Amino acid sequence: MNNLQSLSFFYPELLLTLVILFAIIYDLLIDSSESGKVGWVLVFGLVLVAIAIWFQDSSKVTTLFTDAVVLDPFSTFFKLLIILATIFVSVVSLYSNELRDYRKGEYFYLLGIITFGLFMMVSSIDLIMVYVSIEIVSIMSFVLAGYLKKNTRSNEAALKYVVYGAFSSGIMLFGLSYIYGLTGSTNFFQIQQILASSGSESNSAILMAVVMILAGFGYKVSAVPFHFWTPDVYEGSPTTITAYLSIAPKAGAFAMMIRFFNQVLADGGAMSGLGYFSTTDLPWASLISLLAVLTMTVGNVVAIQQDNIKRMLAYSSIAHAGYMLLAMPVMSGDSIYAIMVYLVMYLFMNLGAFFVVITIKNKTDGETFDDYKGLGWEMPIVGITMTLFMVSLTGLPPTAGFIGKFYIFASLIQGGGSFYWLVVIGGVNSVVSLYYYLRVVKVMYFDGDRKDSLVSPPKVLTAMLLATAVPTMVLGIYWVPIAKWIKESLVFFIQTI
Repeated sequence: MNNLQSLSFFYPELLLTLVILFAIIYDLLIDSSESGKVGWVLVFGLVLVAIAIWFQDSSKVTTLFTDAVVLDPFSTFFKLLIILATIFVSVVSLYSNELRDYRKGEYFYLLGIITFGLFMMVSSIDLIMVYVSIEIVSIMSFVLAGYLKKNTRSNEAALKYVVYGAFSSGIMLFGLSYIYGLTGSTNFFQIQQILASSGSESNSAILMAVVMILAGFGYKVSAVPFHFWTPDVYEGSPTTITAYLSIAPKAGAFAMMIRFFNQVLADGGAMSGLGYFSTTDLPWASLISLLAVLTMTVGNVVAIQQDNIKRMLAYSSIAHAGYMLLAMPVMSGDSIYAIMVYLVMYLFMNLGAFFVVITIKNKTDGETFDDYKGLGWEMPIVGITMTLFMVSLTGLPPTAGFIGKFYIFASLIQGGGSFYWLVVIGGVNSVVSLYYYLRVVKVMYFDGDRKDSLVSPPKVLTAMLLATAVPTMVLGIYWVPIAKWIKESLVFFIQTI
């Protein structure tokens, strides 16, 4: 479909662009003391974009802008997930004391630009668009990570983020250039066709390219050994941005990885739906299996040693990336389904945990375990919700985290005996994670002195805690609507050349 024809199907992204432009202009016209209003402009605009996406004709599965991006239910699912995460973070950002001394206008429209970049990431079927969309998200993330300009930790976080980001992007781009050099095309489907018809003599070059491309993708999902930026950036960034980075870019990166590895480096069989498998002669599945095991293990083991809650949740985020990576090597429709289920569950429980961190930081201006002593009694709502989030992140029933891990492990078992060892290692890692998650609960209820007075968070923060806590509990008991929605979203644009 040519550029002019594509515009009629691209209206949610065009609407998002108008929202961002309006936010920029509106921010220029208002006083700095009222710049927080730009946040509500973004929230309202994202609601309109979500409505536009929801009512888009789901039966229309096509490519746009001369095969650069694709419109299909799979990308629609991830766009809605990204919008939900952005809305949650935007609302909480308005009530974070960390941002109180800063003009917030540019903060919110940068979030909007990241959202647009993530839309492109989940829709890309062209190597150039893959790289451009990753750079849009990365550059805006660099700025937001260092948004607390008066805070040296935030400055350090941004600098490390830029250095690691530039390095991993360069390696990935070199890998993508190998793919282009071997095939003469940047389109996913043309590359797939050429690689399928080529002999095994090019396999070593393709494998080298895959390793380099994994550096870029692994960086976005915080996979070991490309995770070095994560703890320092998560600790130094505004906590709201830390929460956002742990969810939205990860979701976009996993959507991109699913498309790339199944539609470029395999025959795309898994894209046909549940019960189908992709096949390939390339050993990238074994590489990702190794990455998944390393990522889970390093994330969980190092998280045990942390005394800073944000840093602990950073390593927790690395471990959860490992759990999701477990399903990638199966190369089945069920494994894609499992990753999508896990991302929905992870959104609520991980954002909720970070929202608790923001609430406590507003009260004590601290992030260490010592700052949480006795808070379970002093702030009952915070204590109960944090306990729920920790139990869910561990993967214990009856929480959303259990359902997410259940689907991941089930997809591995359905994949055959060659994946059973991944189930065992995943289970052991879940047991290890129980220690540091329940340590938070122990500190809140069993350490420190009990207070006679009760403290309640601001109403909006309480509402956001409940908005993440309720789904975390309910989806652990009744998740049929989510499962049905995800099943309906397992429709990909597949082109036969």
